[in-house]
Amino acid sequence: MTALSPALAAHLADAILLLHVGIVVFVLLGALAIPLGAWRQWRWVRGFRWRLTHVLLMAGIALQAWLGALCPLTVWEQALRERAGQASYGDSFIAHWLARLIFFEAPWSLFVAAYTGFALLVIAAWFAVPPRRGR
Repeated sequence: MTALSPALAAHLADAILLLHVGIVVFVLLGALAIPLGAWRQWRWVRGFRWRLTHVLLMAGIALQAWLGALCPLTVWEQALRERAGQASYGDSFIAHWLARLIFFEAPWSLFVAAYTGFALLVIAAWFAVPPRRGR
């Protein structure tokens, strides 16, 4: 990263942050859309690639938490922010923003439990509202 200017590093960090927010929104709203879509008979909620992406993302998030690893997007964003001379944070993306949004501080084990529970919910939705291949 030595070739990056601080301004470019800041823009890249912001782009990673937007991507990260997009993934969080996709995972959260996707989990809500599956049962709602099954009830409303929305065909797209049974799309195989969409559902596979959803379940793999959540399983990966839970696995990272169990391993005590930060999300690579968090690591990259923090490194770019440091290169840009901006402040970074030491927790996971979710832990940091939850703390900032609702002043909620908790041990990492609580986030591991939350990620695991949410991953189990997403996996249960896979079976309760099974995806379909093809049209």
